[in-house]
Amino acid sequence: MDLTQASTECESVLEEISGAVICEREFLETILVGVVGRGHVLLEDVPGTGKTLTARSVATALGLSFSRIQFTPDLLPADVTGTHVFNEREREFEFNEGPIFANIVLADEINRAPPKTQAALLEAMEEGQVTTDGETRQLPQPFFVIATQNPVEQEGTFQLPEAQIDRFLVKTSMGYPDESGETELLRRRAGRDDMSPSVDPVLEPETVSELRSVPESVRVDEDLLEYITQLVRETRADGRVEVGVSPRGTQRLFEASRAHATLAGREYVTPDDIKRVAEPVLAHRLVLTPDATINGVNKSAIVENVLGSVPVPTLE
Repeated sequence: MDLTQASTECESVLEEISGAVICEREFLETILVGVVGRGHVLLEDVPGTGKTLTARSVATALGLSFSRIQFTPDLLPADVTGTHVFNEREREFEFNEGPIFANIVLADEINRAPPKTQAALLEAMEEGQVTTDGETRQLPQPFFVIATQNPVEQEGTFQLPEAQIDRFLVKTSMGYPDESGETELLRRRAGRDDMSPSVDPVLEPETVSELRSVPESVRVDEDLLEYITQLVRETRADGRVEVGVSPRGTQRLFEASRAHATLAGREYVTPDDIKRVAEPVLAHRLVLTPDATINGVNKSAIVENVLGSVPVPTLE
């Protein structure tokens, strides 16, 4: 698959999802950057904004298998990965796959489960496999997680550990639709019998796998490599930040920039690609100092400051 075809396929997916989900196009593009960039997506928003509908629509439009895990305080790791069950007819234990065995897994309200269960996703997200009772099993490919979480201020939530947050390529928020968008939501509901809108498959699993390999052919010039490095290192120098973006985050910014260029059908990355994905890729990786946390410092604002302080390379 070449870049032109990849861009066309991405546009078709965005158009199909837009017919079911009322949201900003930039929000859907960020999710697709996560898909094309071979990463995972974290959505943080209040309940009822359409996060589950978005994840299901993405899976259907991409033609991939979909599984939803509702995270609750009593959810066990085996409820995610699967467990061995005794087969009375065969007189032996056999493995029953958990909901993690799907192309797209929606980890719904992931921060409602205790850390032990949250950690059940770590190996799957990083290695594309799960290990149970000493036996390692490969997950379907392509595989990625779309996780949702409620704001940590809400009752009954457990903050995700930094090591797990770092596994998400991008973090974004859907937000409330504007007045015209909310009216359009009602208009669409009045025009159908089903309570929830639906989408049709646009791609096939094999096509998605090809699409996710296209960014590897996108060129990133030397001055942009230095620009990415400077942006990340600047986050570590901010006095409000206790732990800045890790080298893993540096690589993820590079990968997300190439994925964004793929969506645009360009064979090279521009500074605008990097600036466009910097906030969703970097902000959630920052760990603020206690004083900054108490003072309500916004992580996104820190990334904006960094973007404003690092000189932008000039394209020749």
